[in-house]
Amino acid sequence: MRSRGLYVLAVLVAILLGIGSREYASVLPHFIAKHFGDALWAAMIYFGLRVLLVRMSSLQTILISLGICVVIECSQLYQATWINGIRNTLLGGLILGRGFLYADLVRYSVGALSAYGLDRLILIPVPVSAKRF
Repeated sequence: MRSRGLYVLAVLVAILLGIGSREYASVLPHFIAKHFGDALWAAMIYFGLRVLLVRMSSLQTILISLGICVVIECSQLYQATWINGIRNTLLGGLILGRGFLYADLVRYSVGALSAYGLDRLILIPVPVSAKRF
């Protein structure tokens, strides 16, 4: 069975790298500064779900995490005053974003699929006999 601790560590690394990609955007290559924050956000969602649902298959987890990313991005099309007030806070902006972009859907897909790939290839492999779902 995979360790929740490894997934918590992966969440923390994704958060730190994501914040770093925004904070130090002026010294990073433009491509990284522009795209990595959103990709890392989606990777954090994937690893966060793995923390909570460690027994769920990684395939189910990637599908749920991509669904969450799409729902949150599409929610940005809704521009009511109350939710924009939430989005204008630091935490609200980090979680809900501020404006819908089709490009974000691509960034989220790359980030979540990269996290899935890391989970399948690099993190502690699950023996076939230990898989439950």
